[in-house]
Amino acid sequence: MLFLLFQLGKDTYALEANQIREVLPLVDLKAIPLSPRGVSGVFNYHGTPVPVIDLCELMLDHPAQRRLSTRIILIDYADAKGPTHLLGLITEKATETMRREPADFIASGLNNVNAPYLGPVTTDARGFIQWIKIDQLLPESVRDLLFNDPVGNSS
Repeated sequence: MLFLLFQLGKDTYALEANQIREVLPLVDLKAIPLSPRGVSGVFNYHGTPVPVIDLCELMLDHPAQRRLSTRIILIDYADAKGPTHLLGLITEKATETMRREPADFIASGLNNVNAPYLGPVTTDARGFIQWIKIDQLLPESVRDLLFNDPVGNSS
């Protein structure tokens, strides 16, 4: 299985490549006033507004550093209610891939109920690499904010 690696602070994380639609350079976002922590705003992707989550802000409580290697990872986020939505994830140093089997990842030994998206870990020369479980990334309140259609239009 192919994974895209990225960093948040000094730690390395992995996303399943089959969940990624595209990796984009960091672009300016339209801020959403009074958004929950981690919600950075929206950007225009081929005529479609796409919400963006800053994983550094969500997980480490500070925004990602604006560097050449800071990217927006565009994913197909499966809503718990069934539909799939485009979602952007701001990450740092999203420049490498790795091949691993799911069995190569083991439980981290911590069950953080405040971060259910933190999956099992594997190791390499960098140390631990933690698998981010996209389907558990957003709490229901944030999913409702980002993906409910307040006007009543259907996608």
